[in-house]
Amino acid sequence: MSQEDQGFTVKDRRIFSEDGASRESQPQEPADQPAPPQEEPEAPPQGEPAPRFENLPPVDFSGLIISLSHAAMMHLGHIPDPASGQARLEPALARHTIDTIGMLKEKTQGNLTQDEQRLIDSALTELRLAYVQATR
Repeated sequence: MSQEDQGFTVKDRRIFSEDGASRESQPQEPADQPAPPQEEPEAPPQGEPAPRFENLPPVDFSGLIISLSHAAMMHLGHIPDPASGQARLEPALARHTIDTIGMLKEKTQGNLTQDEQRLIDSALTELRLAYVQATR
């Protein structure tokens, strides 16, 4: 089978050689295919203000736990679904989210601040109690 019959070519484009040396001195080969055009984000329909995301909270562990706790409470029917406005009991989704928080607690054991540890402990206690009450 000739090289042309294979249908594709493999080119090494890594910036480091096998021995760890930089390949910057080697000339860059042009790409065989042009990059796909970047799509412009859709503008909101006329008359509607553009969404504002300037005041988002910082990305941190506490924010993740609070977000997951909020989702679990929504699945337990304590918070209405923002899309429908209706509170729905979805025990399987609630259990999955609570188990996810439990897994995060196990995986981060010994690496959390005291405040983060208190937050995850209290969130799990409250969510597990709410789960038991909702599924009786």
